[in-house]
Amino acid sequence: MKSAQRETGDARIYCQYARLVQLQGQVGAFSFLPQLKAGTILSGRHQSLFRGRGLNFEELRHYQNGDDIRNLDWKVTMRTGKPHVRAYTEEKDRNVILCVDQRSSLFFSSIEVMKSVVAAEIAALSAWRVLKDSDRVGFVIARPDSVDWYKPQRSRSHLLHRLHCLAEANQSLNVSSQDSESASFGQLMSVITRVATKGSTVIVLSDWHGAKESDVDRLQQLQAHNDVLTVLISDRLEEELPSRSNWVMGDGTHQLNISESAKLKQANLGLKQHQELKKSQLVRLMAAKGLPLIHLDTSGNHLEQFKRGMGVHR
Repeated sequence: MKSAQRETGDARIYCQYARLVQLQGQVGAFSFLPQLKAGTILSGRHQSLFRGRGLNFEELRHYQNGDDIRNLDWKVTMRTGKPHVRAYTEEKDRNVILCVDQRSSLFFSSIEVMKSVVAAEIAALSAWRVLKDSDRVGFVIARPDSVDWYKPQRSRSHLLHRLHCLAEANQSLNVSSQDSESASFGQLMSVITRVATKGSTVIVLSDWHGAKESDVDRLQQLQAHNDVLTVLISDRLEEELPSRSNWVMGDGTHQLNISESAKLKQANLGLKQHQELKKSQLVRLMAAKGLPLIHLDTSGNHLEQFKRGMGVHR
């Protein structure tokens, strides 16, 4: 099936490019940046998930009437006997990198919307917000056979092109999709750590399938000089199989028949332990910077869930 045909298909299964563009109308409800309070640029910021743009030291100069005394450099003032202040300018450019997982494991849902669609729509919503904040937005898109890097730009035309690429990646997924070694979660982490420059904001949208503890460690190292937000996308069937007489599960290559209640109970225990381990690792990663782990499901309410996770209550 060609992507052009999928544009007119079920939006719960494949994301629509037009829908990704329309999401720019919903960016007013949240922001990745804090807002400056009234007064000087050093007077403080409202509470925010992220540190906001930084301040660059510009010069050391003599005190002038109207300067904020909190900017006095006391060491220089004491040494010279004349008051000196440190002048700063706000950083105007910031890179936000959206890492969007579109590998085969995300082509799944037992409720309403495919995990891959959830990831794509949240990425588009975030990208429009970043552009509105006049920052640069870049993409790392993980496909079943590759991990593609798109350099951050502050341009509507560039973003529209990126959304085309994202929609195409999403619409290329099908039940036969299989991930190659070149598109493992570890490879995704390798690309992220290579392209994220100091001071970037990195947002990872994934079901974290195949993630190892070493991958989480790499993100923790990345946090030292960047903001890292992790978003976990999951389906309830990944945590517990509903009770029924017989289950046949497959991954496109192998099948497993679960016909006994004891086996079902054991399977559910394994699923729950796997999900809890994944969550606990991500919670520890986010706790290092006091950030939340945002957990989205496939119920179709992912946009509101994400906004609530970002601190928006409506």
